[in-house]
Amino acid sequence: MLISLQIKNFAIVNELTIDWRSGMTAITGETGAGKSIAIDALSLCLGERADVASIRPGAAKAEISAQFDIRQLPYAQQFLSDLMLDDEEQNCILRRVVMQNGRSKSFINGNSVTAAQLKELGQRLIAIHGQHAHQLLLKPEHQLGLLDAYAGHDTLLHAVRAQYQHYHTLQKEHAELIKQQQAQAAKKQLLEYQVQELDEFALEEGEYEQIETEHTRLSHSQTLAESCQRELMCLSEQDDQTVLGQLQHSVQTFIELSNYDPKLQEISQLLGEAAVQLEEGCRELRAYGENIEQDPERLQSVEDRLAQAMALSRKHQINPELLHQHHQQLHEELASICSNNERIEDLQHEIAEALHAYQISAAQLSESRAQAALTLNDLISESMHELSMENGHFAIQLSQHEDRRPNELGMDQIEFLVSTNPGQPLQALAKVASGGELSRISLAIQVIIANRVTTPTLIFDEVDVGISGPTASQVGKQLRLLGKSTQVICVTHLPQVACSGHHQFFVSKRVEGGETFTSMLPLVQEQRIDEIARLLGGDKISSTTLASAKELLEVQGA
Repeated sequence: MLISLQIKNFAIVNELTIDWRSGMTAITGETGAGKSIAIDALSLCLGERADVASIRPGAAKAEISAQFDIRQLPYAQQFLSDLMLDDEEQNCILRRVVMQNGRSKSFINGNSVTAAQLKELGQRLIAIHGQHAHQLLLKPEHQLGLLDAYAGHDTLLHAVRAQYQHYHTLQKEHAELIKQQQAQAAKKQLLEYQVQELDEFALEEGEYEQIETEHTRLSHSQTLAESCQRELMCLSEQDDQTVLGQLQHSVQTFIELSNYDPKLQEISQLLGEAAVQLEEGCRELRAYGENIEQDPERLQSVEDRLAQAMALSRKHQINPELLHQHHQQLHEELASICSNNERIEDLQHEIAEALHAYQISAAQLSESRAQAALTLNDLISESMHELSMENGHFAIQLSQHEDRRPNELGMDQIEFLVSTNPGQPLQALAKVASGGELSRISLAIQVIIANRVTTPTLIFDEVDVGISGPTASQVGKQLRLLGKSTQVICVTHLPQVACSGHHQFFVSKRVEGGETFTSMLPLVQEQRIDEIARLLGGDKISSTTLASAKELLEVQGA
């Protein structure tokens, strides 16, 4: 339940605090006084789109704060608990600040939140029915929403939405893959040729470097063999003239000289080690020289493979060292295209299964809607009779078409039908109902729907436009009856509706220093009589209008 509303620098309101009570509260006032400003401010506080134009001229920002008692609202409590924004006293304070730079800030219990979170919570606290609700009544999607609100089959709606989203996701993936498949058809043919060519060449990882090294060795095998033989002769195979022979002679000489000076013994050891190393090197060199192969056929084979590798690298415009890696990448790309084709086939089966599951859920939703429509038809027809449409008859027509594309609201097509005169067949609402009749039907539906929804506070903003006389009295009675179980706030210009309220506020404006100020004050019984009289007779209040106002209030028990 809404407890209080504080407004600062909003529209023509400088500062305003309103305390609300349970039951039905009527808001009246002079034309242009700003009766709907409180409703507009509350809408902003509940997460509606912020507008810089709503800031009072000369002010830096507009600020609206609303306090709610949520002790009897488990859905709101759960929402706050999930966001860790709950309050021990089970109160909830929403606050919205709009600044001149166009930015806005939203708060729940003093914690900064997004406008979307504020709006989601607001939908659990208040339902606002505007003065143009009867125009929405002509739109099929709004008609379907009203029926669903009355039926209260949220679980079925959620199931249909979930099934539709799954089906839609699969359809989207399938369409994207088909598009890719068409674009990749030519590329797939090229990839298959390229991969086959590289498969036939079958270059292993690191092989290019190996054959390049082998080619260099084979092409210089003669030079290697001759050089090794020549150096080996110089090192160890020319008797005493070899390096090894001379080194061994030097070692023996220093061994003998160390008998005269022991310091030369260390030198002789070093030279002896060098001789051993040189002798080992000569053995390795001899073995290497003996194993040098001069194989023209192998050389030709290596040259052919190198040439082919170079040709492929030029063809693919990459370095030959990267040819193996490029081959693997082409393999993966081709495999991906082939897997897309397989995925398309799998998707076709999944889409069929998802559509079947959706159709089952949609059929269950349709059945629930049909049952709710039968009850709602009688209730609205009865309400039309009470609203001075004695011969009125209302019916909801639901139809399903198998060829209709699935959507998140199910497969139903809806149309509100009405007959307002005896013998007149049921026809589409827009073709039969006048503006006043449409307004009455809309209000009847809203009151009936309100009895079935869990929103604790209902606001009706001049929904009684086009209604007068006995009909207005009946509207007031219905709203008052609704106020016994739900907090109802109604902005009205009709005395018959205003006097039905358990409480009444009067909105007025004044001009001071060239500025306009709006105030909103609760009325006591005597003040209510004067205000009802003003609504009845205009600015000139007579004893007759005062008596009529008093009688109206007494009849309603206000």
